Amino acid sequence: MGCVVLLCLVSPLLLASAIHGHPWGGLFPQFYDHSCPKAKEIVQSIVAQAVAKETRMAASLVRLHFHDCFVKGCDASVLLDNSSSIVSEKGSNPNKNSLRGFGVVDQIKAALEAACPGTVSCADILALAARDSTALVGGPYWDVPLGRRDSLGASIQGSNNDIPAPNNTLPTIITKFKRQGLNVVDVVALSGGHTIGMSRCTSFRQRLYNQTGNGMADSTLDVSYAAQLRQGCPRSGGDNNLFPLDFVTPAKFDNFYYKNILAGKGLLSSDEVLLTKSAETAALVKAYAADVNLFFQHFAQSMVNMGNISPLTGSQGEIRKNCRRLNNDH
Repeated sequence: MGCVVLLCLVSPLLLASAIHGHPWGGLFPQFYDHSCPKAKEIVQSIVAQAVAKETRMAASLVRLHFHDCFVKGCDASVLLDNSSSIVSEKGSNPNKNSLRGFGVVDQIKAALEAACPGTVSCADILALAARDSTALVGGPYWDVPLGRRDSLGASIQGSNNDIPAPNNTLPTIITKFKRQGLNVVDVVALSGGHTIGMSRCTSFRQRLYNQTGNGMADSTLDVSYAAQLRQGCPRSGGDNNLFPLDFVTPAKFDNFYYKNILAGKGLLSSDEVLLTKSAETAALVKAYAADVNLFFQHFAQSMVNMGNISPLTGSQGEIRKNCRRLNNDH
């Protein structure tokens, strides 16, 4: 009997972590329940306003979390502007003229500072905003483990080298994921984030004109789709012209991204190679195209996995008051 009483004294959360080890490496969804009980509500409400105003913002906020986590872990390093001590990741090849949503993050941070000063990290804002964005446009919902802290630096080198690029080979993409502790399922499931959002002409132009250096279009690209893309993506100029990554349902989070790949209508080389360069990734593409619930389940789990890359916890880092700068950078 005494044992049962003892169990009652141990919070269910601690019990769960004692039994299973910390499933999220020390992060847990209830982190702000006492220190900032309205935190999740505040984030959700501002993300909802932003996405209502511009659907594309959902994809932008998901991508912001991705580009944060792949550089020095999920530590909000991507949000830091240039300063005397910081070379901003915003100037890197994957990010410049491309990464967006910073104003929405500023808005969320201001609201959280008003409600609970110095409490909720910018890194956690990015993780929550990515989840809320996904759910708001029809995708899965998941509990976001929280408790990340904010970095004291940035790495433009890491941003240039560690983020998978649209023209990387599949082995390179898989290697970049594995370096972060992610696996092939994570590669294919997280690529499905391309069911929403837009891509710039410069990210796929080589597929239209000169994929292998022989002056020919990519043979794995559907011919009529390629012709359509060439109209808005000329050989030179129009670098920033935008195209939906999923041309069938560009504003809805669903599994058409995978169905498009099966039809030779994946936009980026990094999308289509999931089908053409590996039996293992191709099997997952087909599975997700056939079963949207399986995709949603795997996407949610992979987002938790990605959100768990090397977080700063405890007394590491700081809780930034302004996501764009360090607290001692005035």
